[in-house]
Amino acid sequence: MIARGDKLKEDINMLFESCKCTVERITLLDSVQRLGIDHHFKKQVDIALSQIIEDEFTSSSLHHVALRFGLLREHGLWVSSDAFNKFKNEDGSFRKDITNDPKGLLSLYNTAHLLVHSEPSLEEAISFARHHLELMRDSLKSPLAEQVQRALHVPLPRTLKRVETLHYISEYKHEEWHNPTLLELAKLDFNLLQHVHLKELKYLTKWWRDLYKCVGLNYARDRLVEGYIWCYAIYHEKEFAFSRIFLTKQLMLISLMDDTYDAHATIQECRQLNAAIQRWDERATSLLPNYLKRFYTELLRIFKDATTEVAICDTYHVAYVRKAVNHHVPYIFTIIF
Repeated sequence: MIARGDKLKEDINMLFESCKCTVERITLLDSVQRLGIDHHFKKQVDIALSQIIEDEFTSSSLHHVALRFGLLREHGLWVSSDAFNKFKNEDGSFRKDITNDPKGLLSLYNTAHLLVHSEPSLEEAISFARHHLELMRDSLKSPLAEQVQRALHVPLPRTLKRVETLHYISEYKHEEWHNPTLLELAKLDFNLLQHVHLKELKYLTKWWRDLYKCVGLNYARDRLVEGYIWCYAIYHEKEFAFSRIFLTKQLMLISLMDDTYDAHATIQECRQLNAAIQRWDERATSLLPNYLKRFYTELLRIFKDATTEVAICDTYHVAYVRKAVNHHVPYIFTIIF
């Protein structure tokens, strides 16, 4: 599978190099991103974006104009909302004829959600596109019908990327411009990553069971799978394994802390735990009742291991997380008591 994946990546590199115009580049880039394989082509994506923003672009297609606008803004490259003026009347309202282009309207609707403050034209675009998409959604064919339904529920820029990938892998073959090579790599990559994620979840399950048994916090909820899915949805790429595992452990410890404060500890024990966490020192273990000592020790150990594992230049990220935990504990304490 890995060998086949490497061959497919070479073929897709050639696709990037063979693009002759902006429309081809934005179409390829959009497909690669929505299929969840863009992490394999970071250099090619950067080159394509540079070409897209530099090339002259005079397309009259609402879909292509919106696609270009969205790709550039998504990657932090500024493009003015004036790009949509060509689809407006003299009074500034959107032309009625674009309501006959459902794919263009969908792209406009999704892209307009990348607005910043003081862009009323994009707010108007959202309202206009949403109104007409709602009117036509029952008459649309698959896969456009499903894409419109998802966007009306949660616009594409605001959804979790991995969730969209799951949908789009099954829909992409029905797109008129679909490329079998992209689809094959997307399916292969998804299966390989799934194997990685299952191994991580197996490791975390053992860690959680050992901690749960040792700490003896039987009143706490078992939310490991839920916590891992949150982290997986944010960091699904293979190179972010450390981030997924570290964040999942944090979430589980915070969940234990919540349940301890909410369902078990006395107010005095909560104050003791809060004091120990603010000190962030192994010697503070003596402040705690026996059943919280292992929890506190594990909390310190996870952060110590994380600080050791990350590269020297990235250590400050762990410090920020620790600071967030320090502030989280008094916040819970205040809400509950």
